[in-house]
Amino acid sequence: MQKIKLWTRQHENVLKSIEAFGIYRPKKEFLEQKFDSIWEYYSEVYRWYIERAEKIVPRPEGAEFPIWLSVRSDMMLQAAENNVIIELEAPVDKVVFTDSEKWGYVMNYWYLPIDKRDEEKFNDELKRVGIGDESELYMGHKGNFYPHLRSKIIKSWERLFEGGEEITPTAQATLWEIRKEWVTGITGYER
Repeated sequence: MQKIKLWTRQHENVLKSIEAFGIYRPKKEFLEQKFDSIWEYYSEVYRWYIERAEKIVPRPEGAEFPIWLSVRSDMMLQAAENNVIIELEAPVDKVVFTDSEKWGYVMNYWYLPIDKRDEEKFNDELKRVGIGDESELYMGHKGNFYPHLRSKIIKSWERLFEGGEEITPTAQATLWEIRKEWVTGITGYER
């Protein structure tokens, strides 16, 4: 079984859960707490991501949300208070690979272009109908007046999963769970 080394920064309670139960699967309540007042903004794209990602790697029972990981040590989030860096080696067939720059488009409810020319073409289309903020097509009432543009944005997000397992400077990964036997190292916050 092919494995890949990954890194994730998690609250120290995640590590306690792994040690106590041998596994960690994220729950909705943890993300609601993490994102606090902006959870409503992000909840839609997380729902979209989950629906697509579980078609690539089936979501095990009890895993409500993905765990985000770095595929390169130089790109991992650094230690922070009450958090730990968990280094692990996970089976490649349990990992969903995406691109962090593309994810930024999705998180902002923007059109994810194929290339610069495609982006310019879409922006010209927005200008023709007087839309300055494309996120309004998803988050606001303008999507009701321009459903074809809203649909075009949502369909473009599928490009997030293009590129597969290629490890680029902007590659990232998600897992549905962390198993104790995958953990190869822990770096804690220095108090």
